[in-house]
Amino acid sequence: MKRGCENPLMPRRAVVEERIRETGDTCSLKLTLLDEERYSFNAGQFNMLGVPGFGEAALSFSSLLVDDRSFYHTIRVAGNVTREICRSRAGDTLEVRGPFGNGWPVEKACGRHLIMVAGGIGMAPLRPVVCHVAKNRKKYGRVFILYGARTEGDFLYMRELGKWARLDDFVVLRAVDEAPRKALPDVHVGVVTILFDMIDVRLQDAVTFTCGPEIMMRFVARQLILKGQMPRDIFVSLERRMKCGIAHCGHCQIGAKYVCKDGPVFPYDDIRRFADTLL
Repeated sequence: MKRGCENPLMPRRAVVEERIRETGDTCSLKLTLLDEERYSFNAGQFNMLGVPGFGEAALSFSSLLVDDRSFYHTIRVAGNVTREICRSRAGDTLEVRGPFGNGWPVEKACGRHLIMVAGGIGMAPLRPVVCHVAKNRKKYGRVFILYGARTEGDFLYMRELGKWARLDDFVVLRAVDEAPRKALPDVHVGVVTILFDMIDVRLQDAVTFTCGPEIMMRFVARQLILKGQMPRDIFVSLERRMKCGIAHCGHCQIGAKYVCKDGPVFPYDDIRRFADTLL
């Protein structure tokens, strides 16, 4: 929720309440806004998170709203800004602008099966969807979480993955490029699309949300279409160099679309027509 008519380029301040090390290059931060204004967002939207003197980075929410003004972001170190953000400790403050963009169309999945396909850090923007569905379990059919990573050590939210697998009609399957150190029943060697043969529902009755490298999402979408899913039922979350968050700078433009304003979540059938993606 944007604050009245205030300048969307003006950041708010948030304190780091908790820092969780997820993998060797990834951490999660729990942030609480320091002002008293109410705050809301949808799963799939993003904030511009900044450190004075270093700049800002566009980061999707990796949780639902906690306690009216608190939320989580999961950050992978990919440059100077994200490195500095990940160095934050409890008590430090960061600058926050947002929320921006459009989120996952969770209402479209009501009454249908839901397939979530993640690659690496792409699990972070999907995590709020999992939490939403778990809280509103009766509104959705079966849920399939298909998660691919380079190695066993690159998976996020390891404890939560186990909890999700125990939820009613949830199926959690993982794929790795390298064989894990020990055999695990839900971990398979190969790209994430090898897990599609383990989905035992009609794809025509399902909606798919996918987030990860664009080349991964390309093969995910095309294989699902070949297996019978309609392109209009597939949604992708894109990551581009978003600088302003309000479609003024043009850095994230794709054809006639702006990722920060029209996305980051797009219907696959809408975005694949533009040549400047790998979709």
